[in-house]
Parts: sequence; C-alpha cells; structure tokens
Amino acid sequence: MTSPTADLSGAGVSIWLDDLSRSRITSGNLRELIENRNVVGVTTNPTIFQGAISAHVGYEESLAAQAADGASVDDAIFALTTTDVRDACEIFRPIYDATSGVDGRVSIEVSPVVAHDTEATVEQAKQLHAAVDRENVLIKIPATKAGLPAITETIAAGISVNVTLIFSLERYAEVIEAYLAGLEKARDAGHDLSRIHSVASFFVSRVDSEVDKRLAAIGTDEALALKSKAGLANARLAYELFEQKFDEKRATDLIAAGANVQRPLWASTGVKDPALPDTLYVTELVAAGTVNTMPEKTLEATFDHGVITGDTITGGYADAHRLFDELAAVGVDFADVTDSLENEGVSKFIASWEDLQETVRAALESKQ
Repeated sequence: MTSPTADLSGAGVSIWLDDLSRSRITSGNLRELIENRNVVGVTTNPTIFQGAISAHVGYEESLAAQAADGASVDDAIFALTTTDVRDACEIFRPIYDATSGVDGRVSIEVSPVVAHDTEATVEQAKQLHAAVDRENVLIKIPATKAGLPAITETIAAGISVNVTLIFSLERYAEVIEAYLAGLEKARDAGHDLSRIHSVASFFVSRVDSEVDKRLAAIGTDEALALKSKAGLANARLAYELFEQKFDEKRATDLIAAGANVQRPLWASTGVKDPALPDTLYVTELVAAGTVNTMPEKTLEATFDHGVITGDTITGGYADAHRLFDELAAVGVDFADVTDSLENEGVSKFIASWEDLQETVRAALESKQ
C-alpha cells in the first residue's frame, strides 16, 4: 500500500525526523516511524534536547546516576545526549547498512557556545564522535565563519558531518568548498573516502518568516505579492548550486576516488504561517538525492494529505532567480536577511542550551 511518505521516498527524498527523546526510543515510537512513515534518519539540536530533558520523561534514573557521580552540568548533558543518540544509532543501523551509509543517520550538534570558535568546535566534534562511538552518527557543525574551517578539519579526520544553519547561497558555496577541502585532506591522510558522508542543512521556513516581515513593513502591493515565496526560491537555487558544484572537476575527481556528494538537506520545514499549506516545504522541495528533516507534526501532515508530484525543484530555477530580482527591486536586502537569520539561529540555540543547563542543574541538585 502506498502513502505520500512512501511516494516522497520513492522520489529520492530521504525522510528524517527532526526530533529525538528517550521516550521515543524506549516506547518503540521511533521504530514505528521507521516502519510506517518511511523515516530513515534523525536530526537533533539543542532546542530539541532542551525540550526532551526538561519534560523529565525517561531521564530520572540517568540524572540520579549523574548526581551520585558528582557530574557537572555540562558533563551530565553530554552523557544524556550522547546516550540518546547512540541508542537511536542502534535502531537505525540496519538502514545504515542497507544504504551503504547514506541513510540510517542520527545527528548530534556541537555546543552552540563554541559556534564562533574553530578549535573548540573541532575538539568537541571529535569528543562527540568518540562518545557516541557508532558509524552512523553525524556531527552537526553550524555554518558560521568559524565553523567553515572546523568542517574541513572534522571531515579531514574521517568524521561525517551535518552542516547546519545555512541560509545564503554565498555561505552554502563556502560550505561545499569546506567539504571538498576536507575530503582532499582526508584522502591525503589515507582515509577511505567512501565512508565519509555529509549533508548541508539549508533552512527554509525561517527565510520566509524574516522576508515576509520585511515585505509587510514595506507594505506596497508589489512587496506584498512576493510574500511566502523566498524560502522555496532560496532552497531551489541551493539545489541548482549543488548540481553545479558537484559537476565540476574538483568534485568529480574526488567522487571518482570514492567520495560521496554532500547532499542538500531541507531543514526548518515546519510551516510557521497558518495561512500556508502545512506541507508546503515538503511537497514543493522534491528532488532526487535530497533529505527533508521534519518535525513530527509536518511528517504526519505529509503522511495524511501530502501530494507528491515528482520533482518540484529543478524546473523552477528561472522563476527563483526572477523572484530575488523582484525582492531587491522592492527594497529587501537579502544579504542582511541571511546575516540576521544566522546570528539569530546561533542565539536561539545558545538560549536553549542555557535553559537546558538550568534544567539539568536543578535536576542534579534535587537528587543530591
């Protein structure tokens, strides 16, 4: 029996769940989503873990053990999150094996407080990789300026990476450059390139939220007619750039040596404007070789009433370029949009991290 999520998978889109908690793992829910919703991977971030651990469901015993050991707040967070990711990796291992490492992936992010510190990011990426100790883990590194060389060095060490918080085409081009440079260093160090994988997480709905706010402030008919179009256009042009960059000789030489392309991943795919279709950032971003990581609400909406019509990306390049010309003409500074979104993204994750620290601190103290 077919379903919209099965159709999406059949169109070449890997469905990953943008959520993880201990209760999802222990209740069997994660296995159910694999079996019934075509889920083949998981992404996490500081906000997701803050929500999971603050709910206290499934973490009481582990928190008590951490308190008994005299663990610091950050050490306790490290232990709790890496345990969840390790256990999820075990669940997804058959998919990892069946897809030769392409899917069956579980992502864990370096602390957002090191987002602007290259050396600290690389060090923590290696620590997370060693602690999870599963081949199918992906280490998430934000695409800040400091994150770019960290991506290169982490890939060079043979560690697979999920590059997150990408908003602009310019930064995406730098991310691809960082990945290719890392592959070259990994090759020269003797690593098996076929075992190194990466995705580049391009954020979608947040772009519309910020652009639409600016269009509303401009308020002209021309401006208002452009609302809720920038996120999709930006993502489609990212896919165009992906096709171009991985067809160039530098990339094809690495691929010939066994390397994998860095797949585009659509993130922030939950629709924030209730006036828009709730599956917009799924059904309108279909192309082979992509990943769509969805919050459960979006996943269920897609399964229930998503309409998958095949490739909805590659035929839209000209319209996407035209839209950005129109945005510039009405006064939207898109470079400022993406700079603001990157800064805001890091700040939001830091705030979630600080909330998580407070939650864990209180839990540890209550058990002493």
